[in-house]
Amino acid sequence: MAKLRSNFEIGTSAWAVRRAQWRALGLTDADMEKPKIAVVNSSSELAICFSHLDGVAEVVKTAIQKAGGLPFEIRTTAPSDFIHTAGRRGTYILPARDLIVNDIEVQVEGALLDGMIVLASCDKTAPGQLMAAARLNIPTIVVICGYQPSGMLNNKHVDIEDVFLHAGYHVAGKLSLEELTAMSENAIKGPGVCSGMGTANSMHIVCEALGMTLPGAAPVLANSPRMFDFARRSGERIVQMIWDDIRPRDILTKSAFVNAAKVTLSLAASINTVKHLQGIATEAGCDVDVLKAFEENAETIPFLTAVRPIGETSIEGLEAAGGAHSLMKRLEPLLDTSARTVSGGTLADDLRDATIPDEATIPPLDQPLSHRPGIVVVRGTLAPDGAIIKMGLRYDRALQFRGPSKVYSYADQAIAAMKRGEIVSGDVILLSGIGVRGAPGMGMASRLVFALEGAGLDVAVVTDGQLSGLVNKGLVVGEVTPEAVTGGPLGLVREGDIISIDIETRKVDLEISADEFARRRAAFTPPPEATDHSWTSIYQRSVRPLSVGATLVGEAPADKP
Repeated sequence: MAKLRSNFEIGTSAWAVRRAQWRALGLTDADMEKPKIAVVNSSSELAICFSHLDGVAEVVKTAIQKAGGLPFEIRTTAPSDFIHTAGRRGTYILPARDLIVNDIEVQVEGALLDGMIVLASCDKTAPGQLMAAARLNIPTIVVICGYQPSGMLNNKHVDIEDVFLHAGYHVAGKLSLEELTAMSENAIKGPGVCSGMGTANSMHIVCEALGMTLPGAAPVLANSPRMFDFARRSGERIVQMIWDDIRPRDILTKSAFVNAAKVTLSLAASINTVKHLQGIATEAGCDVDVLKAFEENAETIPFLTAVRPIGETSIEGLEAAGGAHSLMKRLEPLLDTSARTVSGGTLADDLRDATIPDEATIPPLDQPLSHRPGIVVVRGTLAPDGAIIKMGLRYDRALQFRGPSKVYSYADQAIAAMKRGEIVSGDVILLSGIGVRGAPGMGMASRLVFALEGAGLDVAVVTDGQLSGLVNKGLVVGEVTPEAVTGGPLGLVREGDIISIDIETRKVDLEISADEFARRRAAFTPPPEATDHSWTSIYQRSVRPLSVGATLVGEAPADKP
């Protein structure tokens, strides 16, 4: 059995002052000998995604106590894309992920706790919690805290994805304020994350694909008996994991990351999973190129299930069909099932008794929705290190686009130009300089995409910013690397330059001569960094490129004793 690092030598200063603090909290000397486990909670009254987590934490803590552990609930920041994008043009969202990582480190490593249960909810909590687990390398289980129930309007399904998309239609003048208001009043009927295959549900499924949840955990309806059952069983399991010394880096191997990429491809899930998986791998010290894993497996992994909003399957339907567990059972011949999981065995062990109760939702490998990849990695003179297009099932549209560029610095600027009639069909709209350092923290391009869609304009969008995991509309090339402010080709584009996109050949090119490219590169001057004392300015000075997951570290720290 593992020695508990939290048990200090009796009589030392560390033992004495901690004992004084904890006895004042009502703990006994016997309690202080137990495995000490952080219950990482991002509860917040600012967003419905987090509003139910205190109840989940209570279930987890009770289960830990019954299993012989000592739980300590700790809190972290709770970023919501729909709430925390109001300030600084939405640039707090990705930096909040890394704030979560460091917040967990301060509290868990500072106190030398023995393990963690992390409550995964909205988009950035799951990757931030997994990055912290990989960094600290102490036994950890992720508890998936579920998706929100959605509503009906005029006898039609309506959810937060519909509200987000149709807000763009309203901006474009194609939807009345009354209709948008009615949608916003009916879209959400309870706590939990967005109910489509956005980044939150995608990351919940990724957690299971990585082996960091109990099998069958994702997706799950928030506050359902099934969700609470997983919370209880996870609380019981973490205590034994500490005694068995099963650590995240035993689980977060190259095989696990490639498995997660394959599962994501089979759903055409959020493209934001790419940078989050790379960030987790970087913190784990795992030598894997996640973007390349998506690129190399895109043609061989069948597109099996399209969840709203890219298809007709609801998230409730995916859960009823067995969720990630049944999906991985279907993909089993294509996965590395020797990968370890928090269950204590291998993925093969976890999948041994798995079934596929609904073959219409999760069809056989030889009967997919599409043999074409739902997520496409493109490269070329405009994106030499890669960019991502979420195609979904939209292969009935033109797969090539070529046109003159219109260059903007942020979404609202481009939307204003659209309203003035300066953007016309055939243009390639560039949102440049909003990458991880430029924004900083990656500016959101989706508002522009939805407004262009609402206006009925046949254009392409190319950006070094990020896109919502919820909806894919139009032809959008996102997360272009290297980003503009570091001298990437995107920052060298001038108004009117011709840009070509070819999905068939996986190319995105800036059509200027080599001499002109060299002249512009030589004349490039990076914009000045922020000089204020805000969190985003600290992030801008510290963040590494997308190639390492936009983390704040270049190399993962050494294993903890």
